Amino acid sequence: MIGLREIEAAREAISGYIAKTPCVKSDSFARLSEAKICFKMENLQRTGSFKERGALNKLLSLSSEERSRGVICASAGNHAQGVAYHAGRLGIPATVVMPDHTPLVKVSNTRNHGATVILAGGNFDEAYAEAKRLQEERGLVFVHPFDDDAIIAGQGTIGLELLEQNPSVEVVVVPIGGGGLIAGIAVALKETNPKIRVVGVETRAIPSMKASVEAGELVTVPSGQTIADGIAVKRPGGRTLEYVKRYVDEIVTVDEEEIANAILLLLEREKAVVEGAGAVALAALLNGHVPDIAGRNIVALISGGNIDVNLISRIIERGLVKGGRLVRFVVKIEDRPGALARITGLVAAQSANIIEIHHDRAFGASGYGETEVLLTLETRGSDHVQAIYDTLTSAGYTVVEQL
Repeated sequence: MIGLREIEAAREAISGYIAKTPCVKSDSFARLSEAKICFKMENLQRTGSFKERGALNKLLSLSSEERSRGVICASAGNHAQGVAYHAGRLGIPATVVMPDHTPLVKVSNTRNHGATVILAGGNFDEAYAEAKRLQEERGLVFVHPFDDDAIIAGQGTIGLELLEQNPSVEVVVVPIGGGGLIAGIAVALKETNPKIRVVGVETRAIPSMKASVEAGELVTVPSGQTIADGIAVKRPGGRTLEYVKRYVDEIVTVDEEEIANAILLLLEREKAVVEGAGAVALAALLNGHVPDIAGRNIVALISGGNIDVNLISRIIERGLVKGGRLVRFVVKIEDRPGALARITGLVAAQSANIIEIHHDRAFGASGYGETEVLLTLETRGSDHVQAIYDTLTSAGYTVVEQL
């Protein structure tokens, strides 16, 4: 197993090629959580995630003969980009196997860095199996995304940085996929200050590390759908499991709505573009999954920002609905001239913005002489929605449905 010395050596090796990302204080999230919250912004790395730290450290450890053979890796996207970018910079041929449904932005970026991309399998584990097959067939060097001591040491450099940036930190909350990130950070933190509490966060859809720790051995969990594709790993690493058992204090899980809401809040309040895996630490803090944090000095790791813009759009829309800032009313009105103008006037008087209006005579359940109107409104929040509802019902309208 690696220790603090190997992580310090990794930091020296990758220095000058990897950004020392900021560890920024957040007043808005401090108020929401009643804790002192800082974010370690690994989404600001050149390839958009922490993964290039471990990838570069591994590539630098290869012999000239290994470099000439070329490397191959399996990745849901971020490890792929880290390997592709630094392999290209070092003149090492790189092949990357990615799951079929990897977000387009990650596939495109990996190709743009010069790697050969092969799409195979429905998840990371299937892509991994194909990469191992190609490694044997072509004699390539395999660069594991997490279960490798050089990779773990590279990721552990984050721990050294945040200790310098926030020496009084008490709790560090870290995403978990295969476990390389939290393993390296936990070693750096615990071997420097054993009192620091290290909390791992997985998606509830695929909690493979939590299941493995509880079982005391590697466990493969069923596949699940998650917007946190960067940590969608059905089976963690054998090495990383041992580090987690030794150094990590607890593991918690978050659901999809909590992740989506954290992405939206980071975008809106911190002006930070963050992918699903990168938002799970904040999701855990905001939803009470990490106990005993009031008043404590906490660092939440924002591990990556490579999110598909189409997914961002859907998250924003659903988040607006959930927060009461986008609402639909289905209202019965009289089917006569001026009726539509009257109801829109009432809505306008409440300062709600009409996004869409649909007048339905044929398919609604209304009787003859009346019709249904579907109003999609932009509002200030739940209280504003209630005020609009009260205005409509006080004016004699029947609100058939509110969505």
